[in-house]
Amino acid sequence: MNEENIDGINGCSKVRTGTQNEAALLALMEKTGYNMVQENGQRKFGGPPPGWEGPPPPRGCEVFVGKIPRDMYEDELVPVFERAGKIYEFRLMMEFSGENRGYAFVMYTTKEEAQLAIRILNNYEIRPGKFIGVCVSLDNCRLFIGAIPKEKKKEEILDEMKKVTEGVVDVIVYPSATDKTKNRGFAFVEYESHRAAAMARRKLIPGTFQLWGHTIQVDWADPEKEVDEETMQRVKVLYVRNLMISTTEETIKAEFNKFKPGAVERVKKLRDYAFVHFFNREDAVAAMSVMNGKCIDGASIEVTLAKPVNKESTWRQHLNGQISPNSENLIVFANKEESHPKTLGKPPTLPARLNGQHSPSPPEIERCTYPFFPGTKLTPISMYSLKSNHFNSAVMHLDYYCNKNNWAPPEYYLYSTTSQDGKVLLVYKIVIPAIANGSQSYFMPDKLCTTLEDAKELAAQFTLLHLAVRGLQRGEVLSTPHGHTVSPQRRL
Repeated sequence: MNEENIDGINGCSKVRTGTQNEAALLALMEKTGYNMVQENGQRKFGGPPPGWEGPPPPRGCEVFVGKIPRDMYEDELVPVFERAGKIYEFRLMMEFSGENRGYAFVMYTTKEEAQLAIRILNNYEIRPGKFIGVCVSLDNCRLFIGAIPKEKKKEEILDEMKKVTEGVVDVIVYPSATDKTKNRGFAFVEYESHRAAAMARRKLIPGTFQLWGHTIQVDWADPEKEVDEETMQRVKVLYVRNLMISTTEETIKAEFNKFKPGAVERVKKLRDYAFVHFFNREDAVAAMSVMNGKCIDGASIEVTLAKPVNKESTWRQHLNGQISPNSENLIVFANKEESHPKTLGKPPTLPARLNGQHSPSPPEIERCTYPFFPGTKLTPISMYSLKSNHFNSAVMHLDYYCNKNNWAPPEYYLYSTTSQDGKVLLVYKIVIPAIANGSQSYFMPDKLCTTLEDAKELAAQFTLLHLAVRGLQRGEVLSTPHGHTVSPQRRL
């Protein structure tokens, strides 16, 4: 054993008995032939493995693992993840105390092995009552920049970002839905590497940095959803963005049918974007090539293949390794110009059914009003007699979903903490008694809100997401992944 190996092992001996811990890790290294080195707050097992020749595995071979028990180490974790394939490198994030930080990165030698790990180990019960989350890990090279003056053009934003940060490759700016001469008040900045993006974020994040006299908002952009090539080869739906709000579905269908009459099956438009469904994939691909960049009602449109929802991959990497539910999959209100979404691409829908039960995900919602004339006959009804597409609020939809499955109503528990600047931050825990197994299962988002309504809505969104795409699962600890401890306030 070289000195680096011993130092790496000693890094966690404060938690387990030193002799026991060192013996277990040394036994693992002898059995596998892998080296182990600890540096910069992480311990690397392998990278490369013994006998490896050539470059490291390509992008898409690494998975992110969250919710790891803090007293669990490589001697227990590596055998679990070896079930999916050969490990190129296992990186366990470590605290100074010797405990792990609750998450790790596992790089396999092929993409197929990484995908298998996600399928068989996501939500795996690694210890009694302890379930880990596994999803694809991607180096994020994109930042979200908010509070940008809406009159600024792409070229101006690109030039300014190049002046204040290094490694800028491109900026992505979307025009306002109501005024195409203005941007939406935010942009995405693409950097040449994750390191360059991280350094830029560190420079801009304090909140005192200004562009054009405005204090900007800075965060990681949500990574674009990765869809395997085989699935994309079957897609025959186009995603069309940058439409005028006034443009109708009939106009869109007519424009896309021009290159081949009758090719379009149907069109679904929501605010300033739409999904164009074709009868044949070949026609969809041809239409994408022809229509991208064309003008409809005076707006230059962007056309891409729509990405199907990856139901297995519901966790995303956030803040350099923290995880949270994929916000792209949450049920959201109608797009607000000021909401500054941090994700690119289409908002996907949730799966239609869950184990034969009523689905917690509503169909797409079209909201409008009609005149109420005097003398109109009204009939008293129960909300539970309505269909799910009558609900826009996630709170209402969760209540409806529980009723349709003959469950007791969800129970909401409110908690609070205080931010560094003294603000009261709120989060709800939701308990659904009908799915408890021995103890009360609960669902709790990893975001804190400043208003009660937002906290309740976010918690309901989070619960619906997990009921739909992760199955029913039991919660673990009453804390957030970002280190906040929360104290109970009252039950509502």
